[in-house]
Amino acid sequence: MSSTTVPAAFSTPRAAVIAVWAGLAGLAVAMGIGRFAFTPLLPLMQQDAGLTLVQGGWLATANYVGYLAGAVICISAPPRPVRAIQWGLLSIAASTLGMALTHDFWLWVTLRFVAGAASAFVLVGVSAWAMPILAHVERTAWSGRVFSGVGVGICFAGLISLIAGVAAWGSQATWVVLGGVAAVVTFALWQRLAATSAHAPAAATARHTPLSRHAWIAALCYGAFGYGYIIPATFLPALAREVIASPAVFGWIWPVFGAAAAISTALAVRFFPSHSPRQLWAHGQWVLAVGVIAPVLVVNVYVLMFSALCVGGTFMVITMAGIQEARLLGGAQGPRLIAAFTAAFALGQIIGPLVVNLFHGGLTWPSLLAACVLAASSAMLRLSADDTG
Repeated sequence: MSSTTVPAAFSTPRAAVIAVWAGLAGLAVAMGIGRFAFTPLLPLMQQDAGLTLVQGGWLATANYVGYLAGAVICISAPPRPVRAIQWGLLSIAASTLGMALTHDFWLWVTLRFVAGAASAFVLVGVSAWAMPILAHVERTAWSGRVFSGVGVGICFAGLISLIAGVAAWGSQATWVVLGGVAAVVTFALWQRLAATSAHAPAAATARHTPLSRHAWIAALCYGAFGYGYIIPATFLPALAREVIASPAVFGWIWPVFGAAAAISTALAVRFFPSHSPRQLWAHGQWVLAVGVIAPVLVVNVYVLMFSALCVGGTFMVITMAGIQEARLLGGAQGPRLIAAFTAAFALGQIIGPLVVNLFHGGLTWPSLLAACVLAASSAMLRLSADDTG
């Protein structure tokens, strides 16, 4: 479906409400469970499943690689947005429940790969489906509500993991709870999304035209964002466990991260309405850079909470702004450029942990390097904007 064509049946204010809630719920499952649930669950799996940090790293990498693979598929053979959301959500529910049904490590690797690929499909699908509907009924500002779903999902998964740690549920039961929630949301959205698909026009048959130089520069900057963000997103909970003994305390780091992500997109749209997506993106990366550096300079509960707010409070604003910028730059090729952005982000987040390994697990120099990359990306966005102007 064209990124600018919207069925008449979905060109009403009510359609915008449906797009917001369906998109929010879809992203909550895709990113909060499919992508990020493993981070707060890692301590439980270490405790009751004997998972080592090295094995945990492999599981995280499998999810990152799956995310990249899903994005690449969306570039080369873009699926219908509604189908991408439906089958992506179903795959996430199945792969999440599957984590509880086996203790075979390589099956876990496969399941996390599938969840990562499916998450990319849902993100690209929601962006290509919901954003044109909101734009058509002049509710573009509501995009912040759609993308708040990522933070809602992260916060929910973090709270479930916190409860599991305090109540000693174990990782198996926690995977079942998260997979069950994903299945319920998938079932609830399936028919609603199918109704939109029934009214959608045939997919566009226009040839793929080459993306512009400015589009590829923006994709490179989005990859830099993925690299800079993934270091604190991966290691903040681990740092919290090192300096805070009680799981009832350090377990709050991830829910705070998610809550900041959930609130930030709506606040950004409300308080910075005159900022273009590119401006929001560039400014957000400066705040993100502060959050990246802070915990490697001083490590205590207050700094960790501050870092969680800085990183959580900007990464979804940047994601939202980046996708909006991709739609502006890509035009009819908007969904394809969104997929390219997603692939660049996936590459960046794969490189981040590898750089940490090069420094033998030390975070100081990788974090400083990540902050410099974010600063360079913001400068490049500004220069590229001046060039186009």
